[in-house]
Amino acid sequence: MKRACRIISVPILFALFSTQAAQAQWTTAKRLTWNSGQSRMPSVAIDSSDYLHVVWQDETSGNAEIYYKRSEDAGAHWTPAERLTWTTAQSSAPAIAAYPFNVLHVVWSDNTTGNFEVYYKKSPDGGLTWNQTKRLTWNSGNSMYPGVAVDFKTDVHVIWHDDTPGNYEIYYKKSPDGGATWGTAERLTWNSGHSMYPAIAAAAIDPSVGIHVVWHDESPGLPEIYYKGSSDGGETWSAAKRLTWNSVESYDPAIAIDSVHNIHVLWSDDTPDNYEIYYRRSEDGGKTWKPAQRLTWNADGSYEPDVAIDPDDTIHVVWDQGPMTNTEIYYRSSTDGGGTWSAVQRVTWTSLHSYGPAMAIMPFVWTYHVVHLVWYDDTPGNFEIYHKTQEKY
Repeated sequence: MKRACRIISVPILFALFSTQAAQAQWTTAKRLTWNSGQSRMPSVAIDSSDYLHVVWQDETSGNAEIYYKRSEDAGAHWTPAERLTWTTAQSSAPAIAAYPFNVLHVVWSDNTTGNFEVYYKKSPDGGLTWNQTKRLTWNSGNSMYPGVAVDFKTDVHVIWHDDTPGNYEIYYKKSPDGGATWGTAERLTWNSGHSMYPAIAAAAIDPSVGIHVVWHDESPGLPEIYYKGSSDGGETWSAAKRLTWNSVESYDPAIAIDSVHNIHVLWSDDTPDNYEIYYRRSEDGGKTWKPAQRLTWNADGSYEPDVAIDPDDTIHVVWDQGPMTNTEIYYRSSTDGGGTWSAVQRVTWTSLHSYGPAMAIMPFVWTYHVVHLVWYDDTPGNFEIYHKTQEKY
């Protein structure tokens, strides 16, 4: 579980509560796994047939392996779990992307070779069959926590952090042919402190939107959020731009792009003496950024935000929040590009811990779409994967 620790010297703008919409309606949670080991860290994607795909790491075999499930009816029914890896060590922290033509791309890290490396697997037919696993990194250090995105040309973009230089730095790799071949790994950061936990977003339709990466960087002394972008498919990158200036810690960045090319970034921040969720956006491709908005006020910590944007450009945000004895998933949305926000809504009610929320939305259906949410919860006695949906007409 990526639970990091986390001030902002720029003025904090109190998030405006909005009457823009009634409380979102969520379905009953559906349990996706029943295992003797821990099932954790799910990632979710939706393909162009509106099929739902989930990957996660599962320790039932005695070590962590990557598993997969899909639903062809918006989560009502699911295929049996399919194991994607068979290793002698740990396969962990998977990420999945689906676009277009029902092609799936999965990345994860594995330490079978003695240190963690990044691996990749592709399904050309929406999860029915899977190609042979490809190793993407060969390093003396650890390559971990990869993220993946697919752009309008079906180029596949992978990001991760790597401590081969002596401290963790952000690295990037691209496949120009849908995962068949891969270019050379490119180092994106050169810092005195650790640069870790990157998140990536790529243009699904318009090439001018580009590729955008955020991460937390400890070079200032404590972790801060940084950003880089590429407008030419990853060939060249802008200079790193610092988004936070804090006396404590900023962690867990998430990123998404809307249809008018605005970039939306969320993170967890310890500025108010406990972790809260903050938000910034750029309306010019990452050149300048609006002031930070605080989205949560609670006595307990708020962590691990995720963000997704629907075809109407509604911004959906989830995070986990609560005391260590009972953590739950919470939700807010904005229908005006991040100007105002709906009231905080609690999405889960369990007796123990709901962690690691992740969302996906079908990106091309304007008249009807569903927000899909997955997370892991240890209420059954060990961590299992759960799913629920929010419908919008």
